[in-house]
Amino acid sequence: MSIELIVMDVDGTMTDSRITYSEHGSEIKAFNVKDGLAIVSWIRLGKHAAIITGRHSKIVERRAKELHIEHFYQGCDDKLAKLEKLVETLGITMENVAVIGDDLNDYRMLEAAQLSFVPRDASQYVDKIASVILTQKGGEGAVREMIEYLIKKEGLEERFLSLWR
Repeated sequence: MSIELIVMDVDGTMTDSRITYSEHGSEIKAFNVKDGLAIVSWIRLGKHAAIITGRHSKIVERRAKELHIEHFYQGCDDKLAKLEKLVETLGITMENVAVIGDDLNDYRMLEAAQLSFVPRDASQYVDKIASVILTQKGGEGAVREMIEYLIKKEGLEERFLSLWR
């Protein structure tokens, strides 16, 4: 079965897991541009991308819009339940899903997906259930590495490269 949907946690996967607050209470996060280009490319291949995160953040909402991620869910205490509803809505199965997460609140979602990925600096507990432990840390290209892994596995390299030729 082919992977049709990638699901991403944010803190610790799309970012380095640090949250910085200004003296005025503004939240600051850093995203990896290489991850972003890979996500946009995945979507341009006709695939789906989703963010399912436990926190609420205007910054993450902005990033999702920039990358044209149409499935965006914040404040999720039960990430697996949200994923199951999304899978049903899209008319696919968990066999069509790849997930990247880094910590215990991603455990059930990682366990349920066909393929699960964790950054190099993920919790040792999710490392044990992951299909792939990536060489990159969260926020340092882990999402890009996952997508390139999937593109090769799915035989999409020519289509992927043709997006940019």
